[in-house]
This record gives sequence, C-alpha cells and structure tokens, in this order.
Amino acid sequence: MNVGPMTARPSITTAFLDTSALMRRYLADRDRILVIEAMNQADSWVASAMAKTELQLALFQATPTPTAQRELWAGVRNEWEAFWEVPVDQRCLTRAAEIGARYGLATVDAIHLAAADRLPRPVHFVTFDRQQIPAAADLGLHIVSPFEG
Repeated sequence: MNVGPMTARPSITTAFLDTSALMRRYLADRDRILVIEAMNQADSWVASAMAKTELQLALFQATPTPTAQRELWAGVRNEWEAFWEVPVDQRCLTRAAEIGARYGLATVDAIHLAAADRLPRPVHFVTFDRQQIPAAADLGLHIVSPFEG
C-alpha cells in the first residue's frame, strides 16, 4: 500500500482523504508529499463513496489530453481498490446536513466530514480545504493539512 518515501512520523491507523487531498495525490502539487506520507503511514485508506466520482470529474477537467486522462484515471482505478468507501446513504446525508448547518459548509464538504465522522477513532482527516478544518477538529478528527496550524 506504500505510495512514496517513508518518514519518521508515527503510524496513522486510518487516513480519511477528501477530494482536495486525493487531487494532490494524483496531480503535481507542492504539497503532494503530505498526502503521500499520510497514505504511507496509514494502515487503511478511507474516502466517501462520493469522492471517487468527484475525483474522476476533477481529474478529467484538470488533464489536458485524452491520453493523459486515460493514464491518470488508470492509476486511480488501480489504487482505488485499496480504499475503504463510506457509503453516502441517508444516515450520512442527515449527518452532513447537521454538520453543514452548524459550520456553514458547502454540501460536498459536509458529506466528506459526515462520512469521516462515522469511522472509529483515531481518524486522520487529510484535507486542503480550510473551511473543513474547524469542523473536523470539533468532530475529534486529527487534521493532516498544510493549514493545520
């Protein structure tokens, strides 16, 4: 399950990746190493079921040629089998509405947080979305982000 260089940080039991983190996993970005390290240190990778579709569309829009799109998406498909998916069911949507209303979040951000909130702790929430960080911290999630401090 390793995807890059190891670091000396302690092991992460569960890494929940939102779409902002997943995008940096597959595209060149200055903070890509943060995602790779979190994934390497995790015993399990988790995302909401919505994240795969959201990622696929975002990568399609960010990739300039059909050939590059096919190659990039093939990499995602190969790696996605290692992910656990949290279903976006009525329970998740109800919790997302609560979280979104409390923290003033967009629907997709609230859904990611509601999915992560269903997991047993500890959960390391990997995100590059500043708006999610206060809510994630209040939910008892450990934040993995360049904006965490």
